[in-house]
Amino acid sequence: MTVEQATTKRSQLGETAAAPAVRPGPMRWLGYAFGAGLPDRYDGWVLKDTTGRTWIWRHLARALVQLAIPITLIVTLVPGPAWMRATMVVAGLVMALIYSFGYMEETLDHRLEKAGYPAGLGVKIRAERSTRQQNEQNAARRERIAARRARRGR
Repeated sequence: MTVEQATTKRSQLGETAAAPAVRPGPMRWLGYAFGAGLPDRYDGWVLKDTTGRTWIWRHLARALVQLAIPITLIVTLVPGPAWMRATMVVAGLVMALIYSFGYMEETLDHRLEKAGYPAGLGVKIRAERSTRQQNEQNAARRERIAARRARRGR
């Protein structure tokens, strides 16, 4: 399935209506960041959120929102000097982000599955875009090399 075909989830299910990218409000997004599903009207946005050009940054934003509560609790409730609380926060952030990025593809695919898309679609779309970008960059590089050779008279 190509990126263009994936933008119409309903076509895969036998319907013809496109899934528009309607952005959820702040409270719905907060629930989504913590793992809640979204109503069907947001399916197009979920696809864009998990496969768009900025998908890594969006994943990072969701991870940091999830970590805001433990960080706040550590900073406000743990007794001790500020440097010790800051060290705990930094250590916790590093470890949490390592796990978050380690399971990023699985997490994003699960979000897509909850929105009704087939398993593995997110990986396929991101790989297709990456391959396309790589091919475009290679073609541009080959053109630059050919132009340089032409200027030298080869």
